Amino acid sequence: MALQAAADVALLVNSANSSSERRVSPSWTIAHFKTRLEPITGIPASCQQLTLRVGSQDPVAISAADEDQTQLAAFPLQPYAELIVADTRPPSARPNFSDLSAVEKYEMPAAEYETRTDSVLAWKKAQRLGRFDPNAPTIEQQKILASEREIEERGLTLEGRVRLLPESDARRGTVKYLGPVPEIPGIGSWVGVALDEPTGKNDGTVKGKRYFECGSNCGVFVRPERCEAGDFPPLDLGDEDMEEL
Repeated sequence: MALQAAADVALLVNSANSSSERRVSPSWTIAHFKTRLEPITGIPASCQQLTLRVGSQDPVAISAADEDQTQLAAFPLQPYAELIVADTRPPSARPNFSDLSAVEKYEMPAAEYETRTDSVLAWKKAQRLGRFDPNAPTIEQQKILASEREIEERGLTLEGRVRLLPESDARRGTVKYLGPVPEIPGIGSWVGVALDEPTGKNDGTVKGKRYFECGSNCGVFVRPERCEAGDFPPLDLGDEDMEEL
């Protein structure tokens, strides 16, 4: 009566650079097993240290004085036990497979990418998305729309009261103008404020063009994000300050 060969056993093989499930034959010798593990783990057979862990039991070293003759059947192989493959080489001699800095990377020439029909760029062109949308606003238009949206979201209105930001500025005033000011460099809307005190930079004019009326040095133009709308009354110097004056 012929003896049947032991069935293969599925083990979980783990090393510093790999993790996989492998079917192992108990009839393999330790030496043969190590040669099969070398292309999986990247560790030379002569530098492998094998440990078998079954559940919560203590790890068992898979080693023998004669590894060319000792079969794996001599060890407690169980399905889905963990086989740990350690590298006995000094750390400086071990290749770092996770370091991709030295790996040469392929970069497709821009001209070639432009001609491909299976790329994201080709799909955007076909769908007329992003910069390929003929109705998409220009960068300048986007900035203008953003500033107009900022005015709306902050609740800034003509004749509305505002406080200038940051709060350390503390100046208050009334909104007298909302819109573009071509004389000032920059795209988008400006907020013309008539300040309560003469701590501004103009009288509502910029380079000779008048945008609103206010006292000398009471006018200032700021971006919408520098304004906080609210019921801010004019600052009162107080009785003590008046006595000092």
